[in-house]
Amino acid sequence: MVKKSDSFAGRLTDNELANSILESANQIWLAGLGAFATAQEEGSKAFDTFVKEGEHVQTRAKKAAGARLDEVREQVVDTWDKLEDVFEGRVSRALRSLSVPHKRDIDALTKRVAELTAAVEELSGKTATRAKPPAHVAAAAKPKAAKASAAATHS
Repeated sequence: MVKKSDSFAGRLTDNELANSILESANQIWLAGLGAFATAQEEGSKAFDTFVKEGEHVQTRAKKAAGARLDEVREQVVDTWDKLEDVFEGRVSRALRSLSVPHKRDIDALTKRVAELTAAVEELSGKTATRAKPPAHVAAAAKPKAAKASAAATHS
């Protein structure tokens, strides 16, 4: 802004003073418009810069959150597995204390009955009518039945 001294203003006529004030006001107006245009141009550049920086921050935040989520997920799975093991152990102990046989005990007995039935049928030379054992038990009994019949033949 142009600085005018009081002595200078005193030497000007009213018309010159009005023109000087008008010119100063016009320069102030133009300076304001220039500042506004610069702020608008720089503001749009700043806005674009802020958007780009925001995208980078968001990407980093997503990666960090994803990594943390994976850690938490692993902890939850581990904890759940441990809880499941504890539960299964307690149920198994409770069933044992009530003398309830385990599935593997029943499977072993079923397999043994199938083996004995096969041996008895071979020794008696006839096939008895019986319920068919489960496929996994029958498959396991076949090799032992063959050994039992071979042992009976050699004796």
